[in-house]
Formats: sequence, structure tokens, C-alpha cells
Amino acid sequence: MKFMLMVYTDPALMAELPAGEFDRLMKGCLHKADELRAAGILLDAQQLEEPVTARSVRTRNGNTHVLDGPFAEAKEVFAGFNLIEAASIEEAVEVAHQFPWSRFGSIEVRPVRDMELVRERVGA
Repeated sequence: MKFMLMVYTDPALMAELPAGEFDRLMKGCLHKADELRAAGILLDAQQLEEPVTARSVRTRNGNTHVLDGPFAEAKEVFAGFNLIEAASIEEAVEVAHQFPWSRFGSIEVRPVRDMELVRERVGA
């Protein structure tokens, strides 16, 4: 089963890291990702640019609005994701725990819906 590990970080906590610490953590994270990819567990991973580079699109009553930055005000921001294959949500949580970012925010673990089953259900 596929799981999305959504990484949220608190910019204030990230800013408190000593010089070079982020790069050290990221290097370890990339090595762990390489191991998980080689084991067939990690399917994809991406880091996002800073929230100020985002645009939010919202359509209501036929009117579309494009706003600069993330739409929701939040202490933690969506920083990236890992798409993994795991036998259970417990196993997926264990994989999430192997990355350091939960110390600076949180990692949400969520099962990925099988879109082929959805496609079949709706006749698409």
C-alpha cells in the first residue's frame, strides 16, 4: 500500500538551527532516502520552495482568485513529501520516524487512495 509522508516544518525552529546544521541533517536525510529507494520503499520525494513563492487558487460562485503565498495561515508550512510503499500505516509511521524533520514540525502519514479503484467506481 502507498503512503504519503507530508513534511511540515516550523520556520521559526528551522531558523534557530546552528550554521551548517540544516545541511548536515539534509545530507543524512538524503542518504536515508537513497537507502529506502534502493530497498523499494521510497517511490518519490520532493522538497518544496519557500511558502512565499506559492500561489493559491480559489474559485467560489464562478469567481477565481489567485493569491500570493499559501492561503492558510499556519505556524508550520508544507515543506515536502515522501511517497512510500509500506505494508501498514504502522510501518509507514516507522519510516517517517527515520527522518529528522518531525523535530522541527511534523510528518503527516496518510494512506494514498487507489485512483484505479476510484476510476472504476465512477466509470471513468
